[in-house]
Amino acid sequence: MATAAAYDEIADWYEREFLGVTDTGHEDPLGLGDLIGELLGEGTGMCLEIGCGTGIHAARVRTLGRTPVGVDFSAGMLRHARGRLPVARADAERLPFRDGSVPAVIAVMVHIDMPGYPAALREVARVLRPGGVFVHIGVHPCFCGGFADRSDPDVVVVRPGYLDDHWTTDSWTDQGVRDKVGATHRPLPELLHAFLDAGLTPERFAESGGPTPVVLAAKTRSAGRKPE
Repeated sequence: MATAAAYDEIADWYEREFLGVTDTGHEDPLGLGDLIGELLGEGTGMCLEIGCGTGIHAARVRTLGRTPVGVDFSAGMLRHARGRLPVARADAERLPFRDGSVPAVIAVMVHIDMPGYPAALREVARVLRPGGVFVHIGVHPCFCGGFADRSDPDVVVVRPGYLDDHWTTDSWTDQGVRDKVGATHRPLPELLHAFLDAGLTPERFAESGGPTPVVLAAKTRSAGRKPE
């Protein structure tokens, strides 16, 4: 499986070529639109991003009134992120925060990078305040993966493999991330059950990208009273 070293090796390519970061901003290569704004919404206090990568979502989080803080396991990615938000090199399965201390957490396009994502979700639930919000924005498990050929933008060909948990570097393109560092696939029910098993209650779902969705997103809350 991919290690932090694999992400260290692609960090510069990821920042400049894949994300298209320039002095004036960056593109939206996966068509996320404003899912962060729509699902996270306005608020105050810390918003922790697990697997923050190069930190490109920090600016949007700030416009919502929140204070972005990031953790990632890759020193190479964090080298780019440090100019965008406070960061710590840490494992998402062992977050360096106290129980019930964080009002909001996001994970953006990283769950397939984390073989232990269910354990990371349990950590998210641990550090969230009662009623705190967690937003998951991730690669759509039904239409993206080693089993899906998206080379024709109008027709996605889904081959056998969706139903199996697996890690793979198979990809329909050599211009993306997955052929370089691999990905962990989980079918949709397993992903949704991971939220429930962690004690995170879904409130809203969204899809993005087309004509066949590339992204599946969810807004969830930790147990306890919903904040005013």
